[in-house]
Amino acid sequence: MDSILIKNIRAVDTKNDSITDVLIENGKISRVDVNIDVKADRVIDGTNLVLMPSIFDMHVHFRDPGLTYKEDIITGCNSALAGGVTGVLAMPNTKPPCDSPETIRYIIDKARDTGVEVYPVGCITNGMNGDGLCDYNALKKAGCICISDDGRPVENAEMMRQALEKSNENGLLVASHCEDLSIINGGIMNKGEVSEKLRVKGMDRASEDYITAREIILASSVNARIHICHVSTEGSTAIIRFAKSRGIKVTCETAPHYFMLTEELLNKRDADYRMNPPLRTSGDVKAIIEGIKDGTIDCIITDHAPHAQEEKADFEKAPNGVVGLETSLGATLTALYHTGEITLQKVVELMCVNPRKILGLDIPEIAEGKTADLIIADINRKWVVNPDELHSKSHNTVFKGMTLIGKNLMTISKGVVRYENM
Repeated sequence: MDSILIKNIRAVDTKNDSITDVLIENGKISRVDVNIDVKADRVIDGTNLVLMPSIFDMHVHFRDPGLTYKEDIITGCNSALAGGVTGVLAMPNTKPPCDSPETIRYIIDKARDTGVEVYPVGCITNGMNGDGLCDYNALKKAGCICISDDGRPVENAEMMRQALEKSNENGLLVASHCEDLSIINGGIMNKGEVSEKLRVKGMDRASEDYITAREIILASSVNARIHICHVSTEGSTAIIRFAKSRGIKVTCETAPHYFMLTEELLNKRDADYRMNPPLRTSGDVKAIIEGIKDGTIDCIITDHAPHAQEEKADFEKAPNGVVGLETSLGATLTALYHTGEITLQKVVELMCVNPRKILGLDIPEIAEGKTADLIIADINRKWVVNPDELHSKSHNTVFKGMTLIGKNLMTISKGVVRYENM
């Protein structure tokens, strides 16, 4: 394994922010110091660049098995590496759904040599259809660390309560897609002025807020952990903030489009701006940013959800979802760091540290003896998002044509350069 010496770089983690040299040997960070003078197989000039721990995205859809015309594990991992991501939670709404040890092992085995640690999320219920709980002990033994029926909610509250109760026994994190299907009732975008103008059925925010509250109440009743997926509303943010103040074991995530964009984009009648939960209002965007700043929202994810171009062609009939692995760092830096809302160390906390902490994984640091899972970024580089240049099989990005500030240039996974665009 080649040694790498990175010179004169701004190294940023949650504990330090300083100009230094970093030596990587045998997959580990062996030295962090100024003016390191040793021979290395590769020397990188880090002047005006930033070294950070690699990103962990705890909410992606890799569509493998069964829907690989949209994405597969290999192309998903290539997209992840381009975005500076070396670890992901892969959601279970595959075909078949990820409800068996065999599917868990298939995903882990296929991802083994990619440079990305792919953790398959097991289903809460058999087939994700609410028909009984899965065998969680078998899923965990196969390598599962989290369970969810993401893509749809667990409709039966008692079944969800039982899953949460069992999580205290098996240690699996329960993650919830907070949506009441009876309230949604076929809606395809946020219910409000724009949906009325376009004369399409909207998704009432009560759907998300109600199930968020339900999950928190259920988790509290059995003293279990609950993770709320893709928070998008002012109401659910307030509910989570209150629950945290009461000591309830709730964590949550949001995605860049929820703190950058609004429902106004749907006036274009372009299905690339449709996802679930949908883009909301400027008031929701402001509430999400405040939730990030005050610690209510724990981490930033992408909900990377690839769909084929032909599937997205019809605005009203297209499936929901957008890709995001290659734009998440740039979008977050653009909307939150370059606007002065949060520090670069807070970016590291939200994207690199907290997801791993929530999942019980090793916490990354730029420190001697730590695994060399790192990225080198130019946080000031301006670039225009071109869907055709993405590494994913699908190009349904909500940021198409936008100028972002900040780009990953190199991804190092366990001491090996897996992506480079210096």
